Amino acid sequence: MRKALPHFDRPFRPGGLVLLLALVAPRALPQSTLRALNNQIAPVSGFYRISGTVVNAVTGEPVRRATVSAQPVENSQTIESVESGNDGHFALERLPAAKYLLTASKRGFRTGFYDEHEGFNTAIVTGADQDTGGLVFRLMPEAVLYGVVTGDGGDPVEGASVMLFRKPHGHEPGGRIGQTGSAITDDTGFYEFDNLAEGEYLLAVKAEPWYALHPSAGRTRPDGDPSTSLDVAYPVTYYDSTTDEASATGIALARGSREDANINLHAVPAIHLLFPPQDPQDNTKPHQVQLSQPVFGELLPSQIALTTDATQPGAYELSGVAPGHYELEQGNPPRMIDLDATANQTIDPNLGAPFVALTGTLHTPSGAPLAGEAILTLKPADGAVLPRPMQTAISRGGSFSFESVPSGAWELLVTGSGKLLPVTSTTVDGKKRAGNQVTVGDGPLSIAVTVAAAETSVEGFARKDGRGKGGAMVVLVPGSQSASTGLFRRDQSDSDGSFSLRDVAPGRYTVVAIEGGWALDWSQPEVIGRYLKRGIAVTVTGDSGKVIHLSEPVPVQSR
Repeated sequence: MRKALPHFDRPFRPGGLVLLLALVAPRALPQSTLRALNNQIAPVSGFYRISGTVVNAVTGEPVRRATVSAQPVENSQTIESVESGNDGHFALERLPAAKYLLTASKRGFRTGFYDEHEGFNTAIVTGADQDTGGLVFRLMPEAVLYGVVTGDGGDPVEGASVMLFRKPHGHEPGGRIGQTGSAITDDTGFYEFDNLAEGEYLLAVKAEPWYALHPSAGRTRPDGDPSTSLDVAYPVTYYDSTTDEASATGIALARGSREDANINLHAVPAIHLLFPPQDPQDNTKPHQVQLSQPVFGELLPSQIALTTDATQPGAYELSGVAPGHYELEQGNPPRMIDLDATANQTIDPNLGAPFVALTGTLHTPSGAPLAGEAILTLKPADGAVLPRPMQTAISRGGSFSFESVPSGAWELLVTGSGKLLPVTSTTVDGKKRAGNQVTVGDGPLSIAVTVAAAETSVEGFARKDGRGKGGAMVVLVPGSQSASTGLFRRDQSDSDGSFSLRDVAPGRYTVVAIEGGWALDWSQPEVIGRYLKRGIAVTVTGDSGKVIHLSEPVPVQSR
């Protein structure tokens, strides 16, 4: 999210300093002295340099042989790349006046951008009046999480699926626990996740005992003895070896830490789910069954096969089910059951809430249908009783249809022309409601959705003590306290203080810049409200054009 490049004057050439260096060149100068002098030398023929030191973000020690690269913001293609020296120093030479993204990488560290925060970073602007020397590039050591999965008796469990989840930061609006990785244990039960950022993580393990046998509940072995001793399963197990998701222990990873997390699985008697004939008059009618288990908000489809039940024509059975909480989809049209599987049971074919059709139209603020094609996504809203998978649909000419949506609270996201279009309101039964939340009940639902074009960028400079300030968090705050978080926009100011807030919907806003503001819960009115008084007001209309340049700089406020 970067703005157009500013105009640069011709570079200043301090000839006296160059002559001084020529005079002292035969003498050996300390490397630090030469580096200081080099940083003062203006480039020749319109070329510039970016220099600094790569350091370990945790210890502050120099990082040697780190690869530092410069990429113009316009095309993100590397045009210059160097390795840092033994003292961590780097210098990118003969760079044209432009705005550059800096990246650094080294084994054992997370590849990152200069002054990176939550997907934003500070680009370096070169030019005659720009100070691009003495940068400190803090490279973050990677964190590693590893462990061993064992079964009863301490034997290693090979082929177990280990799922890694990360808790959201407290200041992420609408943040949810999300899966960030998965691994399969080797023949020693070992797994490992590397290149992890600091934060709090959760682990879940899904596996099947290698020795398990799952005969039908009505069948017996050839010798006549019921085959039950090997009819076992591993429930989904969380760190620290609990089968209760609510009791899962979080794992705090610090920058560069290595933590071990061993998990023990315990086999328990498997459960059998019996599905009677769907149609007593037609025992050949196929069953439509999907069993999924929610794990930290993700639905994991079961790989258990649906088999016929020899004891009852037209009936089917799911065997080998581990005890736990599931979502069961059955029937055609489908119905969804919230199922706590604790013992063998027969499933009533009429049980559960029906999936319903959600149809609607997309409109611009003027009321006209949204032209072209758009992608709609239903995302589970916070507070939903059960986690749901996301649903998608395509809008053409302003009309869309979701065929099967479970009941619950959803957030509607609209993407068009490769960007997210803010949903300003939804209308149900003639009642208009601000925001993008939709509540689905047990019957078909039709809605009208208003989306903003969001074609305007708001650009300006963040300043502190009369100079451009890089690294500040810049927030575009909607004027309405009840506005959806989808109307907020953020950026990080570049080395000259410039910023660009893109895809802004029409409305009234205030732009604020906060130094060290990345840990703030900026979407909360009581938090961001403290900074609004010194912010810069801006109004975006449908006639504002592609870019609005703020007429005055945004003062950088301290956190």
